[in-house]
Amino acid sequence: MRTALILVTYDGIDHVDVFVTYDVGSFTPQMTYSTGIWPRAVAIGDFNNDIRLDVVAVNRGGNTISVLLGYGNGSFATQTIYSTGSSPWAVAIDDFNNDTHLDIVVANSGDNTVGVLLGYGNGFFANQAIYSTGYQPRSIAVGDFNNDVRLDIVVANQGDNTVSILLGYGNGSFANQTKYPTGYKPWPATVGDFNNDTHLDIVVANNDDKTVSVLLGHGNGSFANQTIYSTGSQPYSIAVGDFNNDTRLDIVVANYGDNTVSILLGYGNGSFANQTTYSTDSGAQAVAVGDFNNDSRLDIVVGNWDNNTMSILLGYGNGFFANQMIYSTGTSPSSVAVGDFNNDTRLDIIIANSNEDTVSVYLGYPNQGFLSQMKLIIGNGSRPKSFAIGDFNNDSQIDIAVANSGTNNVGIFLRYGNNSFAKQIIYPTDSCPLAVAVGDFNNDTILDVVTANHGNDTVGIFLGWGNAVGAECGFLEPPQYSAVFRFY
Repeated sequence: MRTALILVTYDGIDHVDVFVTYDVGSFTPQMTYSTGIWPRAVAIGDFNNDIRLDVVAVNRGGNTISVLLGYGNGSFATQTIYSTGSSPWAVAIDDFNNDTHLDIVVANSGDNTVGVLLGYGNGFFANQAIYSTGYQPRSIAVGDFNNDVRLDIVVANQGDNTVSILLGYGNGSFANQTKYPTGYKPWPATVGDFNNDTHLDIVVANNDDKTVSVLLGHGNGSFANQTIYSTGSQPYSIAVGDFNNDTRLDIVVANYGDNTVSILLGYGNGSFANQTTYSTDSGAQAVAVGDFNNDSRLDIVVGNWDNNTMSILLGYGNGFFANQMIYSTGTSPSSVAVGDFNNDTRLDIIIANSNEDTVSVYLGYPNQGFLSQMKLIIGNGSRPKSFAIGDFNNDSQIDIAVANSGTNNVGIFLRYGNNSFAKQIIYPTDSCPLAVAVGDFNNDTILDVVTANHGNDTVGIFLGWGNAVGAECGFLEPPQYSAVFRFY
């Protein structure tokens, strides 16, 4: 049988839930595991080299991380807690000392540090080594910035408008930070090679001054001063792609504050043309790219929070786009995913409607736009916060798992293959699930589910049977982030 794993984190409840599925698409009742206070993020890796997936949860309220080792049968050992700095916000996993064992790095927003915890390869970690960053580090990315085959770290510091570069020595330690100015309130940093010199560069969206900053890497660990490019108001999210088929990376930015997207075409030398803006509907929040009309040209989809719509902008392949086509969604579309849900080789779209307790599915047709949305009814007060996609009943159809924060459950929607979905199957979680992920925790080739339960300091594990896979928490603020997945 085939299994998978779903992980969910909750912003107001102190736990994560894990769900495991079986070949028929259903799930066992959740198994709940305690974490620290306010688990904000989770990551998955094999921390003890037993070919079984383990979990690390970042506990913002308790200034800790929780490591839960997997037994390979869908169950987990009791957490081992490690101290971090104050208000840990983000986590990344990689091998920083080249010993083939996974290590952990945490951004500590409350005391302006990152903490590096080296793994012993047996599921245990050394106490954190602390390195200074700028003010309020909120995100981490990892890459080799000086071409020495040793991993380095970049941190976006929201509070002092900088990014910090910490070069790795390859033994698990890092040099003191080098800081580079950005615009005002940088959001998560992204890396890529924007000038085709095989050296990693950085791009950051500056939420409060209507810009993005591009910092070109010299390949020796240093970066040029930022080059600022104007965007619309309150740039909220970024995607990268080649919009004019010149093999050079371009940038698209969703601007929440003025209801536009900005297109910045790359010249391949690290510089970008001035933005070209296209109107969206009100509250552009999430952006993704894909070829929606099978013409080998990238198109754009935007979720518009304020007006309860999505915008499709078809690309001409020369860097220009047609005016938006608007499709109704449910209330407060908060995230978007793209994939082929009906196996017709055409991209379809799924939107999570945060304040209507539904998700909307749109089937794509080349050169004809999208079918009318199908709304999947989740239930009154469910307030869906995130979703994951997978084949939970091994019928080669893409199914949907939704974390319902308002009703404390996970809902599973199985697809019939005729473009319709069955009514949701509900599995109770602990309080206020905010995120969900999938994976195979017991090596039976069936998808399992994991949720992070923000209100109870736990993670919940649901083992899947392979035949398919959600009560009451306080209302939360609108989501600050959206997630985009591609399934082709």
